[in-house]
Amino acid sequence: MKALVLIEANSLPVYQATADPIPAEGEVIVDLKAAALNHRDVFVTQGKYSNIRFPIILGSDGAGTCEGKEVVIYPALNWGNDPRFQGKSFEILGLPRNGTLAEKIAVPASHVFPKPAHLSWAEAAALPLAGLTAYRALFTKGHCQARDKVLITGIGGGVALFALQFAKAVGAEVWVNSSSDEKIAQAIALGAKGGANYKTPDWNKQLEAAGGFDIVIDGAGGEGFGTLLKLCKSGARVVSYGGTIGVVPNFSPQILFWKQLEVLGTTMGTADEFGQMLDFVSQHQLISIVDQVLPLEEGAQAFKRMEVGGQFGKLVVMTY
Repeated sequence: MKALVLIEANSLPVYQATADPIPAEGEVIVDLKAAALNHRDVFVTQGKYSNIRFPIILGSDGAGTCEGKEVVIYPALNWGNDPRFQGKSFEILGLPRNGTLAEKIAVPASHVFPKPAHLSWAEAAALPLAGLTAYRALFTKGHCQARDKVLITGIGGGVALFALQFAKAVGAEVWVNSSSDEKIAQAIALGAKGGANYKTPDWNKQLEAAGGFDIVIDGAGGEGFGTLLKLCKSGARVVSYGGTIGVVPNFSPQILFWKQLEVLGTTMGTADEFGQMLDFVSQHQLISIVDQVLPLEEGAQAFKRMEVGGQFGKLVVMTY
């Protein structure tokens, strides 16, 4: 089969022939139609993950056919027995085992779910990791419901966009931030109430117009995290699913305890949540936001685009 294979750190994956996967007991082969990138894939190429092995086929998101059925792949492996958090053996598809940026993949039979019928292959492949992360962050941890005011940071990324779509679907009021005025405008076109460019000095004052937030969904961390807490109503939930900017400096607990805020961490989600997310997408006929679709042989270009952060939505590679 053909695949995008990462040979060494600080390089782009190479399109080349590689051995077909051999399923272990309890596994099935999925003939992939499309796969999608996540920031995790780019971080691996930059050597920012521990225990990276070479060669490796990256990619956690995939959709294709299995035993004559159209499926999407649940990308979390070995979650464990407690739905509150992943166990010590938890892995994400695409490292340390080979991922979806290939024509075929072997996965546990329990990890293939019916593809939402209204989605194209590219839209279905865009859904798994980011959709699952957004669903758990917004509903399992954030308990989002109608009329909640929700702030979503870093709009344009896959998780943030799914969180926007999911929150709007249940009747919440959504606000966003970004370093791009264009991305804020695109989010407003998708239904966001408003937004602020966090590169401007008074970005927090622009968001004060919302009157305080019940839920904050954040994947950045960094210096702005403390400002997010100030924008919260008393009793709000702040859900963190990533730290692309880095550590939170000069954190003061006073606002945390005085407002009685809940700061909640989340990573991926359980198989049950994955099934619930797919049902939610089907029920509301939601369409994944796709930035760009490329053939597998040009997949390295998707890594370049994600590295500079220019995308609005998911970067998808067609694998057939």
